[in-house]
Amino acid sequence: QVKLEESGGGLVQPGRSLRLSCAASGIIFSINAMGWYRQAPGKERELVASISSRGNTNYADSVKGRFTIYRGNTKNTVYLQMNSLKPEDTAVYYCNADIVSLSRATFNSWGQGTQVTVSS
Repeated sequence: QVKLEESGGGLVQPGRSLRLSCAASGIIFSINAMGWYRQAPGKERELVASISSRGNTNYADSVKGRFTIYRGNTKNTVYLQMNSLKPEDTAVYYCNADIVSLSRATFNSWGQGTQVTVSS
């Protein structure tokens, strides 16, 4: 099917920056939107940022002005540049992609998640 693999998570001090990467692989027709979600302990998973195949972006209010989502030169990759990190950004971050299969069915594919911890 489709595999999404995230990387770039880790432990960082408040105010620092981190960049998350996600690469999609598999036999598919195309990828439409891609996005980053996060889930903190005891909380529901929430959308952080998304980007369409044409580059239109959306951000959660809590990260506007601090995070930037962008696609790679090849559209099978997506990045999340996180600046001015805060302790409340601590969560497991998941990559998500809106996949179009060879049969033209659409579905969401999820990565395994990468831990981001912001602490002094």
